[in-house]
Amino acid sequence: MDVLALAGQNLVSPMVLCFALGLAAALARSDLAVPEAAAKAMSIYLLFAIGFKGGVSVAETGFGPGLALALVAGVALSAAIPLVAFAILRAISRLDAVDAAAVAAHYGSISIVTFVAATASLAAIDRPYEGYMVAVAAAMEAPAILTALWLARRGDAPAAGPEAAGLWREVMLNGSIVLLVGAFLIGWTTGPGGRAEITAFIDAPFRGVLCLFLLDMGLVAGRGLARSARLLSPPVVAFGVGMPLLSAVIAAPVALALGLSAGGAAILITLAASASYIAVPAAMRVALPEANPAIYLTLSLGVTFPFNLVLGIPLYVAFAERLAG
Repeated sequence: MDVLALAGQNLVSPMVLCFALGLAAALARSDLAVPEAAAKAMSIYLLFAIGFKGGVSVAETGFGPGLALALVAGVALSAAIPLVAFAILRAISRLDAVDAAAVAAHYGSISIVTFVAATASLAAIDRPYEGYMVAVAAAMEAPAILTALWLARRGDAPAAGPEAAGLWREVMLNGSIVLLVGAFLIGWTTGPGGRAEITAFIDAPFRGVLCLFLLDMGLVAGRGLARSARLLSPPVVAFGVGMPLLSAVIAAPVALALGLSAGGAAILITLAASASYIAVPAAMRVALPEANPAIYLTLSLGVTFPFNLVLGIPLYVAFAERLAG
C-alpha cells in the first residue's frame, strides 16, 4: 500500500480531525471542554470493546504457540526499548538520569489509545489482525517501568516494603489494564455467541465514541503543550518524533520472526512505537516522584501521540504491508 495515500486517507479521517479540533481549540484557549465523567465513560467503553473483541477472536482461532511467543516478544521489547531511549536522551539532552529514565519508561510502555486508533485504521482498510494482540498490549505495560527503575536507581538500594508494594499495586492493578484484560477474558469465555448478543453495543458505536474521545485527547494535549512546552528543548522534542520511528524499526524484525499477518505486524510495530501517558505516569508518581511530569507527560502526550495519530500509524501500517510481502 502506498504510504502517502494511506497518510492522506488518515489525515482526513474523522478520528484525526476530531483530535486536531481539540488541539486547535486548546491552543486557541477556547472554553470547549469534555466533562471528566464523560471522558472516563468513553475510555471505559473503548477499552472494553477492544478487549472483548480480541477475546472473541482468540476463542474463534484457539490458544496456540503464536500467542505465547508474541507475549514473550512483547515483554522483551517493552523491557529493551527504554535502554535505547535512555542512552539517546543522555547523549542529546541535559536531562538527568532520573528524568531520562522516567521518559524512557513511557517509550518502552504502550499507549492503549494509540493501539485502539491503529485497530480502527486497520478496520477502515479491511486488514484483519490476530486477536491475541490485545493480550500482548496488556503485557507490554509493566516491563518498561521496571527497566526505568533500574536505570534511575543503579547503585541505590532497591525499593522495599510499603514503597515497593505501592508501586506494584499501581502497575498491576492500573484500571486500564484490569479492564482490558478482563474484557479479553470475557470475550474469550463467551466467544462469537457472546459477541452476537452485544454487537449493537460494541461494534456500531465504536468509531463515533473514538472520535469524541480523541477530541478530548486533543484538548488535553493542547493544554499540556501550552503550559509546559518551554520545558522541552529542541533535542528532546526531536526525540519525541524520532524515538517512535526507531522503535518501529526495532519491532519490525520481531514481527517478521513471529510470522504475524500484515495487520498483526502493524499492531506490534505501533505498540512498540507508542508512548504511554496513562499507566506509566501513575507509576512514576509512586516510583520516581522526583522526576518532572511536565517533561515526560508533555512529551508523550503532546508530541509523540499526535505524531503517531496523524503520521505514525499510516507509516507503521505501510511498513507492515511491505514486511508481509
